[in-house]
Amino acid sequence: MKKHGSYVDLTQGATEDVRKHILSNGEQKGSAFKSKIVCTLGPVSRTVPILEKMLKAGMSIARFNFSHGSHEYHQETLDNLRQASKNTGILCAVLQDTKGPEIRTGLLEHGEPVNYHAGDEITLTTNYDTVGNNKLIAVSYPDLAKDVSVGSKILCADGSLTLTVLKCNVAEGTVVVKAENSAKLGERKNMNLPGVNVNLPTITEKDRDDLLNWGVKNGVDFIAASFVRKGSDIDYIRSVLGDAASKISIISKVENMEGLDNFEDIVDKSDGVMVARGDLGMEIRMEQIFLAQKRMIRRCNEAGKPVITATQMLESMTGAPRPTRAEATDVANAVIDGTDCVMLSGETAAGKYPLDAVAAMADICGEAEAFTANGSAEGSLTPQPMGFGMHTSSKPFLRFSWHVPSLESVAAASAQTADEIGAKVIITLSKSGNTSRLIAKYRPNCPIMAVTIRRPNHDHGNSARRLLLSRGVVPIMENIEWRGETGLPQEVLANAIAYARDDLKIVKTGDLVVGVHRLHGDPLMKVVEVP
Repeated sequence: MKKHGSYVDLTQGATEDVRKHILSNGEQKGSAFKSKIVCTLGPVSRTVPILEKMLKAGMSIARFNFSHGSHEYHQETLDNLRQASKNTGILCAVLQDTKGPEIRTGLLEHGEPVNYHAGDEITLTTNYDTVGNNKLIAVSYPDLAKDVSVGSKILCADGSLTLTVLKCNVAEGTVVVKAENSAKLGERKNMNLPGVNVNLPTITEKDRDDLLNWGVKNGVDFIAASFVRKGSDIDYIRSVLGDAASKISIISKVENMEGLDNFEDIVDKSDGVMVARGDLGMEIRMEQIFLAQKRMIRRCNEAGKPVITATQMLESMTGAPRPTRAEATDVANAVIDGTDCVMLSGETAAGKYPLDAVAAMADICGEAEAFTANGSAEGSLTPQPMGFGMHTSSKPFLRFSWHVPSLESVAAASAQTADEIGAKVIITLSKSGNTSRLIAKYRPNCPIMAVTIRRPNHDHGNSARRLLLSRGVVPIMENIEWRGETGLPQEVLANAIAYARDDLKIVKTGDLVVGVHRLHGDPLMKVVEVP
């Protein structure tokens, strides 16, 4: 058929990849989806039947938000969660999210919201007992007048009201500001001071009480520490946890510029990081949020530290059964960026469609992972020659380096070998789970079945749940019968393979499996054909 006008036939001499349909995404390798879903529990998601359905839909980690609710309220929810996990046989980790230090506005006359208008001059006072009005707002931060300067911006109520500083009186503790826009402001709303290194404690007395008298008491697996600003904050939190620190992983929520300035130190000291886009979006320019997210995820990937991407991922699903197109793309891009976990907040805590939100998140994650695993994305997992018979991923941060500790060398080689031979699963035997985390750093196409080994005075269930933060890791608690007569790791591995074949059904006879365990203290890797 003759074509009219300017026409180029792009299929002439084109490869199969160019000619395939634009929605062709290949065949997903490995399990249904590898990313982990963090769900915030709340009024609509705290009964056993709902929690069972959320677990089956894909929830791996349950978030308890201690900005709201009493210890008794959260205890009831936790008891229901553990019952649901027992009923379904699905592991679920517990993440306690601290309220953290914060700055809030005060009370208002008659307890009613006040309308402020663009151009209004308003006085902010650090006397928090003051009752505010249309000319006066009390602020909970004592050093406000000392830390801001003329021209500084102050954001109230998630940025709905923007104020510009006109003058400061340190002696009186007051700041005169001008409203840049018209807005209605209620009582006790959050306040952000972009670019200011605030003088607030690492954890408040409320945080300390919540951690010690609820978190430690209930054996939580993770703590999400709010407003972490430097590596020493993590050291301090570990000291507060005391003996329990070895069993609780600390996830640092980086929410302001000071945290970004000290990000390398924070990543080094933390067990994981949360890209908390809510407050962070108030502290940096809107057009820089994507930049912060991508670089934070990348640096966590490079360090092998799990990372959670959070805030408004499927926000519209608090009231609608489907996410917006932008939200679906946002989740997919976070997965393509390399995030380990994606988080739901109000969508599952108080929304109308908590189960639909989890299911939608799982579907999007699976599609995005197929996109990267099948070589469609820049920095995909397609192996590239490296010399010495080795190959490595084309992802820049996954390029194999010989200059790593022996355990990581084995982990990297395991991931690369699994990709090269088309292994269906990598099976690790580990007490702490560190081996599995290191393999996950190299993002193999197949899932990582992490068998946590029983040891005296060791909670292997805690080790298994803490692995739920790492993308691609499927934690399994060792069955004592797998040790057989010898108790050797070879026998445990053989029985773990049989479990993967007969119970999990992720492998079949003839498939190849990569096994990783220690023998006489030394890490080793082997390739095994499933019997």
